[in-house]
Amino acid sequence: MGLFVELLRAAAILLILWHVRGSDFFEEGKSDKEILDNLLVTTRYDKRLRPTVQDADFCCGMRSPSDPRTPGSSRQHLPGGPLTVNVSVLLLSLASPDESSLKYEVEFLLQQQWFDPRLKYSNKSEYEFLNAIHHHNDIWLPDTYFIMHGDFKDPLIPVHFALRIYRNGTVSYLMRRHLILSCQGHLHIFPFDDPQCSFAMESISYEQTAITYVWKNDEDTLRKSPSLTTLNAYLISNRTVTCPTKSSWRGNYSCLKVDLIFTRDRAFYFTTVFIPGIILVTSSFITFWLEWNAVPARVMIGVTTMLNFFTTSNSFRGTLPVVSNLTAMNVWDGVCMCFIYASLLEFVCVNYVGRKRPLHNVVYRPGENPVTQRLPAVLSRIGIIMASPLVRQGDKNKRETSGPNEIVSCTNCGPNPCTHAANNGCATEVRKKEPPHPIRVAKTIDVIARITFPTAYAVFLIFFFIHYKGFS
Repeated sequence: MGLFVELLRAAAILLILWHVRGSDFFEEGKSDKEILDNLLVTTRYDKRLRPTVQDADFCCGMRSPSDPRTPGSSRQHLPGGPLTVNVSVLLLSLASPDESSLKYEVEFLLQQQWFDPRLKYSNKSEYEFLNAIHHHNDIWLPDTYFIMHGDFKDPLIPVHFALRIYRNGTVSYLMRRHLILSCQGHLHIFPFDDPQCSFAMESISYEQTAITYVWKNDEDTLRKSPSLTTLNAYLISNRTVTCPTKSSWRGNYSCLKVDLIFTRDRAFYFTTVFIPGIILVTSSFITFWLEWNAVPARVMIGVTTMLNFFTTSNSFRGTLPVVSNLTAMNVWDGVCMCFIYASLLEFVCVNYVGRKRPLHNVVYRPGENPVTQRLPAVLSRIGIIMASPLVRQGDKNKRETSGPNEIVSCTNCGPNPCTHAANNGCATEVRKKEPPHPIRVAKTIDVIARITFPTAYAVFLIFFFIHYKGFS
């Protein structure tokens, strides 16, 4: 019995001596290194053990880390409860996107805060927080890692983190990260899609019952640096959410997700693809207003516009994403090339028809071309009669058909020609309709092409931009 009392007395003396010594290294004049060396001594701190604390105030509406009041002092610490880690993201820069692979480079600061009661130190110290960057390997840190992203990019400087310990035991861990995000976009409507780039964070070894990640102060958007540089990466919106259970990689682990929604520079595509394409296609329609036999001019315009369109299309196609399905850019290239090629074929047809020899002894009179004189009538008769019949020289006053009282030539009067009324019973000599002159047919084709080609292309432009813009 006496031995037991002596042991208790010795233990009490050692406890008093330890307390006196422990309060001594918190006094003024001690450096943060000396304080940390005593805080992290192996006899009182084991970095392999997770801090066991649960506090609702620290979760969402947490106070300032410099607040001397200990978080959760009015609550019971639950040894088996989950540790709450507050997370916030500060966006620093967005690098130029890679259109062919849908990857964006994002640089940001990831801040994590949690409460470790083992790291509280006395208010007698002159330090509001301790800089524990050199004790990084001696302090327990959450094993946070990134999922659903692209690749890591090495930091530009060796030291890319900050570690602070506040009086009340709050630990603030700040890391600089540079990720190359693999984004998801609707490539079938490229470039009218808005790619979404996402990455998520969770613990590699602690389940949700041990560590719970929450967004600091219930933030629903990322904070952006005032000096944020985009470098042609057009960020239109962002959100911070909790990972959905269905899409989470491991459902029993706490997970936070960041969504970055980008848009493409539509002005760039209009100035480099769409407007030059419209100019080249409409330039190929100029041949319809030239003479049908202006072979050098019409050939030069058709071939030049086709080659220029091929050159601009091929130079830009190398930067497009490689996909197996049909994209809006494929539709644009194909339809524009069809219009340019069709205008070239129209010239070939016009030149071929205009050079054909007439079947009869017909004289072409340019002034009698009914297409230019009676254009509405010609358009209404397309597909039935290409042009009004030609008139033989010297017979232009005769009509194709005869009324009942008109005088017609008769073949029943013997060897000498005679004339009778149309209703006198003689067999009339009906003159066959003469085919149109080839030159007149060629000019008619040109006149029709002047209207149909621009109208069809305008309809395509309206449909193209309304249809694909509606998906974005």
